[in-house]
Amino acid sequence: MHHSIYEQDHTRRISWIVRKRLKIYTLKKMVDSRKNTDHKTIGIALGSGAARGWAHIGVLQELHSMGIEADIVCGTSIGALVGAAYARGRLDALEEWVLGFDRREVIRHLDIKLLVGGGFVEGRRLIHALKQVIGDAPIEDLPRTYAAVASDLATGSEVWFKKGSLMEAIRASIALPGLFIPVKREKQWLVDGGLVNPVPVSLCRAMGATTVIAVNLNGEIVGKHVGSRTDIGRKDRQKSDERTVLDKLLKELKQKADSFLPRVSSSSVATPGLFEVLADSLNIMQDRITRSRMAGDPPDIVLAPRIAHIALLEFGRAEEAIHEGRACVRRMTPALQHMIEA
Repeated sequence: MHHSIYEQDHTRRISWIVRKRLKIYTLKKMVDSRKNTDHKTIGIALGSGAARGWAHIGVLQELHSMGIEADIVCGTSIGALVGAAYARGRLDALEEWVLGFDRREVIRHLDIKLLVGGGFVEGRRLIHALKQVIGDAPIEDLPRTYAAVASDLATGSEVWFKKGSLMEAIRASIALPGLFIPVKREKQWLVDGGLVNPVPVSLCRAMGATTVIAVNLNGEIVGKHVGSRTDIGRKDRQKSDERTVLDKLLKELKQKADSFLPRVSSSSVATPGLFEVLADSLNIMQDRITRSRMAGDPPDIVLAPRIAHIALLEFGRAEEAIHEGRACVRRMTPALQHMIEA
């Protein structure tokens, strides 16, 4: 009888231990499940901005040094280009390439075809150079999830490149109206994605990002380059960059239409330059669209490098832009740390 009571007590003890361990195991599974549910999928939206876009390189490098890596990277225009290098694991190679630019280097990569196809630049030479630096690949095979934004010229709708050729996505997204010839894709003519979505936060969300860092290059850019006399050196640099392009345009124009040349070069009226007008028109448009889009779909953090003084074609100022991209991230360190810890 005593032995039977002992066995019962022993059985109850074993049963209690089993139930306790089962409860602990179940609780651990619930915690693990919650952790998986709460895991942040970080997306980074790299905005448009022409030569200012080299700041994206510094932003991504500084985020990396803080231990922040994007699971998803989406870009518009120059943001699509830098984002492609990041997604491909070729960001350092891109930095080395752009740091070698001088004012004429960018012109060497522009195959100017005047009065043909809705723009000055065909883009094949630039894409060939980018293939050497970044390399082409199917977007769906990249180590990171990547997408780029272009605009349908006929409908004004967004076109998202989420698969297919990486170089095709870049070429369509950077097709700045008035400068690059639009890209033909099936029945669509595609131009710069900055016309419709300058900072593609919405695309990051659609791709599955739960936390979005937006890099906005369009802040405080309106009115920076027209009629300002406060920075003569900067104005001279900008005019030099424009002059280099215009010289090539005029040479091409002379070959195609000699009789038209005097009307291009003989005006004595002091007016803003061709690219100054183009740049500031785009600045106004993109500033307004950026404000509207981000108000409707706000990112978790906005990084805004202070590079409004860099003009449309000043691609030779990469070192300055990259440095400010890094500095911008450092200024936002508390907010970024809070994002990581939350």
